[in-house]
Amino acid sequence: MKDLNYAKRREQIYRPLREEKVFTWDVMYGQEYALASVYPLDPALHHEIQQATACLGSIFERTVKVLQQADDRLLEELGIPGAARRAVRQPFVFDWPTVIGRFDFACTPQGLKMLEFNSDTPTGIVEAFHVNGRVTEAMGCQDPNEGMEQHLTDAFQNVVEAYRKRGFRTDHICFSALGWHEEDAGTTRYLMKKSGLCARFVPLSALAVRGDRLYARQDYDGYEPVDVLYRLHAIEILAEDKDEDGYPTGAHLLSLMAGQKLVSINPPSALLSQTKALQALIWNLYETNTFFNEEERDVIKTYMLPTYLENNFKGHTAYVKKPFLGREGGAVSLYDSKGNLITRDDQDLYWDQPMIYQQLVSLQKVEVETLKGAYQGDLLWGSFLIGGKPSAVMARVDQKITGNLSFFVPVGWKE
Repeated sequence: MKDLNYAKRREQIYRPLREEKVFTWDVMYGQEYALASVYPLDPALHHEIQQATACLGSIFERTVKVLQQADDRLLEELGIPGAARRAVRQPFVFDWPTVIGRFDFACTPQGLKMLEFNSDTPTGIVEAFHVNGRVTEAMGCQDPNEGMEQHLTDAFQNVVEAYRKRGFRTDHICFSALGWHEEDAGTTRYLMKKSGLCARFVPLSALAVRGDRLYARQDYDGYEPVDVLYRLHAIEILAEDKDEDGYPTGAHLLSLMAGQKLVSINPPSALLSQTKALQALIWNLYETNTFFNEEERDVIKTYMLPTYLENNFKGHTAYVKKPFLGREGGAVSLYDSKGNLITRDDQDLYWDQPMIYQQLVSLQKVEVETLKGAYQGDLLWGSFLIGGKPSAVMARVDQKITGNLSFFVPVGWKE
């Protein structure tokens, strides 16, 4: 297949995936998203990414446990919506910061650096755990993520069993996302299949809160209660959700989680790791030599970037301005050391949020093959933390800000 021209090769790889309805968003918004080539992954870099993922996961988990004991004032400063504050305080059944999370890393002149932690509703899951293997197989390469779908199964099984042992109801399990959103619904259906659980997919629009229970509408008249909810729907958005009559259904649902009437995957506490303000808090604790031991401090110094709630960079070094709870590069702006704008996201979302300031680093420049020819961009690595352990990796290529229209680049072992 290497000898085919790019367009033919791409169609031979992705047409079966579309027909199988496993991965139908290889083209998004009329633009190529998934590439039909393989970027070589150095085993040494892969090892370091996995090591950094494990160590940072532990640091976030330990910090979150302390935050769960904090008063509302600190949670407000971290950007946690009022309707979610009781829910995020609920302890999770394992010492994990989340069930399914993804760290984003950059290979920089200063070494491997973590840019953010997508701990609440990460995507790229089908791409990393399934599509990557199909592309590498077609290209005659070895998949670094081979066998890691089992990590997803184990994580879901272990969490639901732990909930059951704690006395929670687990009979009715529902996987939910926006039914019209191809990527979110497809990702959710894939996870439901890999979970190995007796569950069903229900679009968010078919969920209803009544009294102290969540219900899912059946195909026929009537509703079935939901005991365990997997949601690909961000907590901070859920906190603002209202029904057609203006009733705050999202806040009601979060109150059920806070009162342990409903358990969810990811747990609400995952939002505490999601907010980029937590990176500023961790960096402050590092700089003041507070809370963390020497080993943890070494991890923070090695893999994290200076991050603040105030702009301490202007006049000294280049920096990035990011919203606390932005996603997909939304509302991100890059500045030089004098505070002059280099570039900014051109979408409308997240600009009303409070911002963090983070040291700007240079990402690795790469060239990839696309339907429109050679494309030069910046490479961003994603590393999944599944069930508290490092798992699959993925790569994306874009310009200076990795946004919603970045390219997914399959990766294979470098010979």
